[in-house]
Amino acid sequence: MPPVEPGPVEHLSRVQDGQVVATIDSPPATTGNDLAPVDRGFVTRLVLAIVGTGVAYIAAMAYSLALRVDQLAPGHEEYLGYLTALGGVLSIALQPIIGMLSDRTRSRFGRRRPFLAGGALVGTLGLLIIALAPDMAVLTAGWLVTVLGWSMAAQMATGSLQADLVPEAQRGRVAGLAGFATLAAPVLGVGIAALGSGNSMALMLGPAVIGALLVLPLVLMGKEDKPAVEPPGPLDARELFAKLLFDPRRFPDFSWNWLGRFLFYVGLTFNTTFTTFLFAQRLGKDVSEVGALVTAVAGAGLVATTIGALGGGFLSDRLRRRRVLVLIAGCVFAVGAVVMALSGGVAGLIVGAALSNLGMGAFSAVDQAVLLDVLPDRREAGRFIGIMNYATQIPHGIAPLAASVLLALGASGEKNYAALYLVGGAFTVLGGAVIHLRVRGSR
Repeated sequence: MPPVEPGPVEHLSRVQDGQVVATIDSPPATTGNDLAPVDRGFVTRLVLAIVGTGVAYIAAMAYSLALRVDQLAPGHEEYLGYLTALGGVLSIALQPIIGMLSDRTRSRFGRRRPFLAGGALVGTLGLLIIALAPDMAVLTAGWLVTVLGWSMAAQMATGSLQADLVPEAQRGRVAGLAGFATLAAPVLGVGIAALGSGNSMALMLGPAVIGALLVLPLVLMGKEDKPAVEPPGPLDARELFAKLLFDPRRFPDFSWNWLGRFLFYVGLTFNTTFTTFLFAQRLGKDVSEVGALVTAVAGAGLVATTIGALGGGFLSDRLRRRRVLVLIAGCVFAVGAVVMALSGGVAGLIVGAALSNLGMGAFSAVDQAVLLDVLPDRREAGRFIGIMNYATQIPHGIAPLAASVLLALGASGEKNYAALYLVGGAFTVLGGAVIHLRVRGSR
């Protein structure tokens, strides 16, 4: 991998009696090429922790929260959308800040493990509040506490540990295994939650307890986690919020990767948000009649995504090439989108969905490895990973709104899903091309 040029050297000064008595140049940003290989024990504990956070958080978002909303506000399904949107806004606002606090943490337990353990405890408290909530106001508060703990603190910790510890030669396979864990967790979590669907406590706390137990080995045995270096000084509110932004000219590789991921997820959101409606239109059925087929396709898609994540990650390490695989992943997704856009039967829809999921899995794993390659400063991994998450979160808010314009194209009176899927595929190719052509700090 070509060397990454360090950013400008910062000068840290110590002041005594109003006079500067020492000036120290802070070390330049590192590429992480000097990291020792991580062993299977660490990778296993990391994967278990990722599964644990997903079991507790994603299962609640995908299943348990909907049941509680139905119990407290029957007939008001729209409240679920409000809750998830509010949680998304909170995550966008606070995740980089929590990452920065983790970057600067100095404790004998390291930088990340306190946030992993604390996030699991806070998130479990949030799920307990949801289980006991007597009304929607308390439920909303519980959900925001859950997001703060499981989504922002715990998931930030597992992502930052990868940046802190995994050397270049292992990033693809570790990212692939992390992607697999992220995909498997909701399935396991929903299954656990479903066992307790008749009891609010079991519904919410069952996945939370399992999640906490899976996080525990990394908390207790994560000796690899190291304390932060001496911070340059107090982090006041002005500096804190200034660090939510960055100068693209100073960190071009990180910036191009951010843009490429953003474009890919715009296309992804175009295509995944309206899958049920596309199936209903192409098969000439009501939305309620295609539920079983959509569920079956989702199950097959999970397999394809897993193959893409594991295969793409391992292949990128073996070939020592990432950017071209990101481009190929975007193209595979686009081919699937084209097949779905032009298909009028079940077989074509299934094949198209499988191809798109294969591309999505490969992109998510390999681009995560690219991100770890081009992090501007490993000392601020939490901050930059939090900022990169904007590239996946913002499309979920804006893409469905933009999709309404594409759906209205044409004069047939039907929603134009062909245009939506074709444009979505074009965005994924464009995202892969940006990373392939513009990023220089990763092979």
